[in-house]
Amino acid sequence: MRQDSCEYECSLDDRFFAEIDAPEIHEGCLKVHLSVKKSVGAYVLEFHTEGTVTVACDRCLESLELPVCADNVQIVKLGADFSEDEDLVIVPEEEGYIDVSWLIYEFVALSLPMKRVHAPGECDERMMGVLGEHVCVSSSSEEAEDWGEADTEAIPDDGRETDPRWNELKKILNNN
Repeated sequence: MRQDSCEYECSLDDRFFAEIDAPEIHEGCLKVHLSVKKSVGAYVLEFHTEGTVTVACDRCLESLELPVCADNVQIVKLGADFSEDEDLVIVPEEEGYIDVSWLIYEFVALSLPMKRVHAPGECDERMMGVLGEHVCVSSSSEEAEDWGEADTEAIPDDGRETDPRWNELKKILNNN
C-alpha cells in the first residue's frame, strides 16, 4: 500500500477566533501542526495543537488564560455529498478540499477543562463580592471560601414548616 503525506504548520492568533466567531474562546496564540496522510480511499488528518487561549472565568467572568496541548485525528473521504459525524467527514468530490478551521476550533474547545476558573484568590474581588451577596447554595466549604461565604448551610431555615425529606438533605449537605 502506497501512502503519501504532507505536513503543514500554521500560527493562529486573536484574528482566527474573531473570524470564526468563536462562542467560547475570545483570544488565543496557537501553533498547529497538521499531517495529512493519503491512504486507499481516505485521508487521515493528524492535528497537534499547542499554545494558550483566553476564555471567560466561570466564576467572575474576567479573562482567563488556559494552556492548550491537543492531539486529534480526523478521517476524510471523498463522496457525493458533504457529511460529517464523529469519526468521518465526507467531502464532495467536485469540491475536493476541506476547510479545517472549524475542526481546529472544535479540537481546541474540547481540550479545555469543563470548569474554567481562576486559581483561588485570583478572581475579580468586586465581582466575587456581588456574587457572595447573592449566593444561596454552596456544596462545600472550599466553594464557600471561594465565594466569600462563611455559612455553608445549603438550605436556610426561615422558620416555616418544611417537608421532612428536606431534613435528610440538610444532614447530608451539612456533613460535607
